[in-house]
Amino acid sequence: MIKTSTSPYAALLLRVSLGIMFLAHVGLKIFVFTVPGFVGYFASLGLPAIAAYAVIALEFFGGLALILGIYAPWVAVPLALEMLGTIVLVHGGNGWLFTNKGGGWEYPAFWTVGLVVLYLLGDGAMALKRTQHGAN
Repeated sequence: MIKTSTSPYAALLLRVSLGIMFLAHVGLKIFVFTVPGFVGYFASLGLPAIAAYAVIALEFFGGLALILGIYAPWVAVPLALEMLGTIVLVHGGNGWLFTNKGGGWEYPAFWTVGLVVLYLLGDGAMALKRTQHGAN
């Protein structure tokens, strides 16, 4: 049974916490690894530099959109695809546990599930721009 009286607040809590996590994640890329360092890391994976800038933009603007509730379910889709990409391209070969050397794929997988759940739940309470799809 779904508690329809509280589910909008559950979606709000999930949406805001995911957004904060993405802002923290992109902050790590910008302020700790630095943008040139992150771009270099992408190059070491054989990926084009422009993709590193796209990831930074996606995490920053996506994180803000989630927190503010701006088309949050639709924003969750490319963020979930990014997390799947990190599993395939970065963490997948490091085993399951994120505490493994190089970080396993446990954390990105859980993050992906949270984003899919947000997509399915919808915008939640206090969203600035609501989506119009079947999940609402």
